Amino acid sequence: MTIKMPVLFFLFLSLTSLLYSQQRYFTKNGNISFAAGSGEDIDGVNKTTTSVFDAATGLIEFALLVKGFEFKRALMQAHFNENYMESDKFPKSVFKGKIINIDKVNFQKDGVYPVTVKGILDMHGVKKELEATGTLKVTGETVSTNAQFSILLSDYNITIPSLVKDKISKTATVKVNCNYSMLK
Repeated sequence: MTIKMPVLFFLFLSLTSLLYSQQRYFTKNGNISFAAGSGEDIDGVNKTTTSVFDAATGLIEFALLVKGFEFKRALMQAHFNENYMESDKFPKSVFKGKIINIDKVNFQKDGVYPVTVKGILDMHGVKKELEATGTLKVTGETVSTNAQFSILLSDYNITIPSLVKDKISKTATVKVNCNYSMLK
C-alpha cells in the first residue's frame, strides 16, 4: 500500500511544527544583578536564577530566591534580606512574560537580535507589569540574553529608611544576563 504524497506532506508539516514547538531553552545559573546606590555602592548579584523560554511562543519565565543575592559586605546582605526585601516573608521573585517579537529571532542563524519582553514581575508581594528591551544572542544551540531596566522601589513596597535615604537610590537598575541551553 502506498501513501499518497499529500498525506506525507501533511505528516512532515505536523512533525516539523511539533518539533519546533518543543524548542525550549533553559538555565539554572542565570545572572541577575542590581545597583541601587546613591553615593555608595549597593550592588547585589544572583547567579542562581532559573529561567526557561519557548522559542516558538516567546513565553519566558524567571525565578530566583531573594536570599541568593550576594553583596560585597555581609552587613549589606543582612540588611537587604531583613529590612528591605523581607526574604523570610517573600522568599522568591518571579517574572512571567512573553518576548513579543520572538518571530524576528532566527534560532537557526547565529546573530544578535533585539527583543522586547512584557510581563508581570512578582516581587516583595507585589505584582506589577514590566516591559524591557534587550538582546538574544544565538550561537549554535545556545542562546544568551542581555537586558537592563529600572524599577522604582516604592512600586514594590520597598521602603528606604530616612537614615540612609542619601545612600540608597529610589530606583534600582536591574541587569539580566543568562546563558541558555536547548532543553532536550
